[in-house]
Amino acid sequence: MPDTTPTSDRPESSGQSSALTADRERLRRLIRDLAVVRGQVTLSSGAQADHYVDLRRITLHHEAAPLVGRVMLDLLRREGLVPGIDAVGGLTLGADPVATSILHASAAQAEHPLDAFVVRKANKAHGLQRRVEGPDVAGRRVVAVEDTSTTGGSVLTACEALTEAGADIAAVAVIVHRSDASRQAVEQAGYRYLAAYDISELEI
Repeated sequence: MPDTTPTSDRPESSGQSSALTADRERLRRLIRDLAVVRGQVTLSSGAQADHYVDLRRITLHHEAAPLVGRVMLDLLRREGLVPGIDAVGGLTLGADPVATSILHASAAQAEHPLDAFVVRKANKAHGLQRRVEGPDVAGRRVVAVEDTSTTGGSVLTACEALTEAGADIAAVAVIVHRSDASRQAVEQAGYRYLAAYDISELEI
């Protein structure tokens, strides 16, 4: 289970706490009911599994996407990263709706608005030929996000591009922690690993 113990000294009102608890539970139920696909599947890593968690059914869902933003923003706040970071994003395309949901949630709360960015899988061959799209990340503190990760490969690819672009990576954050292999890979690369939910919470 991810550690969600608040590390910030900023007090949180009981009303805010209740709303966030309700948001978190509602999102958990939506993930469980809409994103868990049962049956033999081959994961991007090549490994076989008897179920698949398709979080794009959540991050692109009309009700779930705003919840993703609020829950992930709360995770970052509780882990002491907000305030402190400037932007969130990751490798296209799994990370894109996660980042934009956090962007909108932070803008709605207005206190510490965050930018979003998109990391291309390869450098653009024309125009500005940028690998990281959006507001410039050079010299800025960022969090690399992903919907879920099995091996850590995608989010670490994003981290490599962000480092090349001059960003300071504060952490890696995913919606659902799926495997210890991803956590180990991220931590061995020197990054904090955060997750809003553990796979065990989905009642698979």
